[in-house]
Amino acid sequence: MQFFIDIAIAGLTVYLAFTNHIADTILSYLPTEEVEIISEEAIAPEPSPNLLSLPSIFERNSRPDILLRNATYQQATAIAALGKDSTYITNPEEALVNIFCTFTNDTTIRTTTGTGFFIHDNGVILTNAHVAQYLLLGATEVLGDAECIVRQGTPAVAQFKAELLYIPPTWVQENANLINVTAPMGTGERDYALLYVTESITEKPLPDLFPALEVATDLLPRTIKDTSVTAAGYPATDLLRNGPSSPLLSVAATTTISELYTFGSKYADVFSIRGSKVGAEGSSGGPVVTMDGKVIGMIATRGDDTTDGQGSLRAITLSHIHRTILEETGFSLSKNISGDLSYRSTVFTDTLAPFLTSLLSQEFKN
Repeated sequence: MQFFIDIAIAGLTVYLAFTNHIADTILSYLPTEEVEIISEEAIAPEPSPNLLSLPSIFERNSRPDILLRNATYQQATAIAALGKDSTYITNPEEALVNIFCTFTNDTTIRTTTGTGFFIHDNGVILTNAHVAQYLLLGATEVLGDAECIVRQGTPAVAQFKAELLYIPPTWVQENANLINVTAPMGTGERDYALLYVTESITEKPLPDLFPALEVATDLLPRTIKDTSVTAAGYPATDLLRNGPSSPLLSVAATTTISELYTFGSKYADVFSIRGSKVGAEGSSGGPVVTMDGKVIGMIATRGDDTTDGQGSLRAITLSHIHRTILEETGFSLSKNISGDLSYRSTVFTDTLAPFLTSLLSQEFKN
């Protein structure tokens, strides 16, 4: 079987070298379910009064096609269809990770912390773009010597190294100028990224299976308001107050959805959850799961404590992530997290990382 796969891949590689329209060709062979999602958006009903509007910073942009038109990236992701299915757990705290970066120069030590969680048992992590952007900067010396690690447990303990698998180029282009802002404000639009674990930094080998949560990319019903959910993350109040030596504990709390928002997609792109002990800096990138353990959202911004209580948060929906990654890459979220992760990560790094890194680096030099 591998022999035939190798022949097919070799043939596809030759074909790619002779056409500059391969993205269109591959897209024409996408599974029917992908086409149906696009068609559904085109005929979507008008938002109901219960779906509040948020301004989209991407409205002025045409459909992003950087990766759609990159033949090698399309080939790498198409081959991902050969990847295996994942097994899942339902306890969000078991899937949590803390992404901790340290930048050291002659005069200062700068640290960043954020939450993420496994969404495939092959080691793929979903987190915020505003967390993952520091992995891009880690490839430069603009902030000094860099080290980004993935920690797990409570307290969080260093376990793995990870590499960037995907970050929306449109998000970086629109938000690079905010990297130096002390308390940036945003809506969470396209604020997501994919990492994957590459090696263990302990004496233990990498696990055969990582504890992953199942994501629900279905459109959220508007009746989901006031539904009970569980939010989880690594609130970093003590760490930020007392320094990196402070233990970082995972937290999970039951709360309820208070409001649904759209960026003009006519579907729920963001929802707010009422205040809980999870609502603090550092929890960004944490999952919001239903009572049966499926992820419907990822924490992206703080909420409105005036209306929803102290510790309120807003989360972008997995539906939003699925639809926008499909738009930018031509492949669904599930296709983007399976297959040969190392190969696709290398292609993404070679194709876009230098440009995206230069955008972020320039902000520190200005």
